[in-house]
Amino acid sequence: MARQIGSVCKLCRREGEKLYLKGARCDSAKCAIVKRNYQPGVHPWSRGRPSDYGVRLREKQKLKRFFGVSEKVFRRVYTKASRQQGNTGENIILLLQRRLDNVVNSLGTALSRRHARQVISHGHVQVNGRRCNVASAAVKPGDTITFQGSEKVTKLLKESMEARKATVPAWLKFDEANLSASVVELPRREHLEFPVDEQLVVELMSK
Repeated sequence: MARQIGSVCKLCRREGEKLYLKGARCDSAKCAIVKRNYQPGVHPWSRGRPSDYGVRLREKQKLKRFFGVSEKVFRRVYTKASRQQGNTGENIILLLQRRLDNVVNSLGTALSRRHARQVISHGHVQVNGRRCNVASAAVKPGDTITFQGSEKVTKLLKESMEARKATVPAWLKFDEANLSASVVELPRREHLEFPVDEQLVVELMSK
C-alpha cells in the first residue's frame, strides 16, 4: 500500500500541479507539492526543456489524472466531444465534469474521486430515485442525487464532508442535512478551477 501511495504522490510532482488525487491530504502540509515541489528522481533540475509534444502530452496527462480516467476512457470522451458542436476542448471538460464520480467528489461526500467511485460501485448513490452504480454516468440539469445506505455509511459520508469541507460548485445545489443534491445547470469552463490548457490537449489528440 505504501508503494501505491508513493506513486500517487509522484504523479503530482511529475506534473508540477496539485491533482487532488489523495483528497484532504492535498489540502494539508503533507501534500507532496508542498513538501517537495520539484520533479521526482535523482537529478530533477538537470532535465532539458520539454518538446512541443512533451508540453501537450503533459497537459493531457494532467487533465486525465485530475479526473481519474484511463487512456481508453479519455479517448472515448474526446471522440464524443469532437462530434459535438462548439469548442472541443471545452466539450471535453464539460463531459468530464458531468461524470457521476466527479459530482460525488465535488459535493465533498468522498475523500477523492477514487473514493467516490467506490461509493458509487457499492450502490450507495441514487440518481432520480434509482440506484446507479456506474461512475461514468452523465448527469443533466434537473437530476437529483441522493445517498442511501446504513447508518454506518451515512456516518462515513458525513466524516468525509467534515474532512474535505469542499466548496460545492455553482452548477450543483447540495442539501447537507439530507445528503441530497440537484443539478441546477450544465457545468461551464470557468467552473473548473484546475489550471489546464485544453487547446493543447485537443492539438495532441487530433493528430
